[in-house]
Amino acid sequence: MTETESIEYKQSWRDEYLKWICGFANAQGGRLYIGIDDAGRVVGVPDARRLLEEIPNKVQAQLGIIVDVNLRTDGDCDREYLEIAVDPYPNPISYKGEYHFRSGSTKQVLRGAALDRFLLMKQGRHWDGVPVPYVSLDDLDPRLLAAFRKKALMSRRLSEDVLKEPDAALIEKLHLTEGSYLKRAAVLLFHPDPEKYVTGAYVKIGYFEEEANLLYQDETHGDLFTQVDRTMDLLLTKYLKAMISYEGIQRVETYPIPPEALREAVLNAITHKDYGSGIPIQISVFEDRIHIWNNGQLPEGWSIDRLTGTHQSQPYNPDIANAFFRAGMIEAWGRGIQRIMAACRANKTPVPSFRHEPAGLWVEFPYRLEERSGGTREENREETREETREELGEQIITLIQADSSITMKEMAKRLGISQKGIEWQVQQLKKTGRLQRIGPTKGGHWEIIGGDDDQVK
Repeated sequence: MTETESIEYKQSWRDEYLKWICGFANAQGGRLYIGIDDAGRVVGVPDARRLLEEIPNKVQAQLGIIVDVNLRTDGDCDREYLEIAVDPYPNPISYKGEYHFRSGSTKQVLRGAALDRFLLMKQGRHWDGVPVPYVSLDDLDPRLLAAFRKKALMSRRLSEDVLKEPDAALIEKLHLTEGSYLKRAAVLLFHPDPEKYVTGAYVKIGYFEEEANLLYQDETHGDLFTQVDRTMDLLLTKYLKAMISYEGIQRVETYPIPPEALREAVLNAITHKDYGSGIPIQISVFEDRIHIWNNGQLPEGWSIDRLTGTHQSQPYNPDIANAFFRAGMIEAWGRGIQRIMAACRANKTPVPSFRHEPAGLWVEFPYRLEERSGGTREENREETREETREELGEQIITLIQADSSITMKEMAKRLGISQKGIEWQVQQLKKTGRLQRIGPTKGGHWEIIGGDDDQVK
């Protein structure tokens, strides 16, 4: 046998192994074997019968739980070893003030956001369902509630009678209250500035020429419904290059990723993010792929295979997910990933890949660059670079038209790219004869050359 999520081997007993027992009790339970090495070979325990009495007493005194300690004998060599059987406990178990947790074949000490998630889980609660003091119904934005009513009316997932009720009744019907308090989900969904109460509740988007070379970036803030719409708008109008074709006189734009698949992925990230971490969702756009990352976690015991296969709905933030469902934006049957795959296959574009790690969940959408203009991969990469450079050049020209004395440092700040990147772009504009500098760095100004912009100062 090898070590697994529920099996751990130790050659001899040490009191510090109470941490492993604590980890099993806080997770799915398991068995700790004393007298077996890492390779699964029985090496025996000379003092097995003494430990048979001592270990249960130490476990009860230090952890406050009961375990079964059994004496086992290897049939081949007649060596004795111990089996400590640990059941999962519904309440959190600590060892000297620390909460240990068995994950895979390793033990972790839970701290920070991970500890918060664990303690809430043991109470049968979720982060988005925790009440927030000092926030009242009057603090919510009535325009956001009115917009939600329209969405829910179109989806027909709330009755017209409910949607006609006052805001207080609607919030209660959405299960966004606990006693006299609003839940965290209500703040994220309907407050005009959720980040006042939830740090990192926004989306970052960046365009990278290479892995570490950020060309430009944007952020979307506000309520979660608005974040979905603004993120999609930015991705489709600024970050993705659509192929243009015509059917008769009708102009047709074809994106490298089906917009419906991309929207589903953005919705999944916003709905299932761990908002207790203080870290924003991050979308990295490259010339041949998009990475969408959020630090939400899969349900206990889930794998990527289960996520991408048929599975029941088990949302990370059930109150947020319920509101998105009532608004007709997501399904309630755990079909989001299947919808993404189906949209990609229907459009004959590559399906995304998924990766789960302790830090969160990654979704990668690859492009088929060869299909964008019929050229080779390298030709299309150069085409994408050139389009991006031209766009940045026009943005710099626009800034100078508004303020001819603007510094390159200020340009970099406004466009969200490095000052080095701005300096390179300015040099290109000078080389092509579109821009010149009049006077010194301090006290001088820019002049745009050519066309109607000539002599703009």
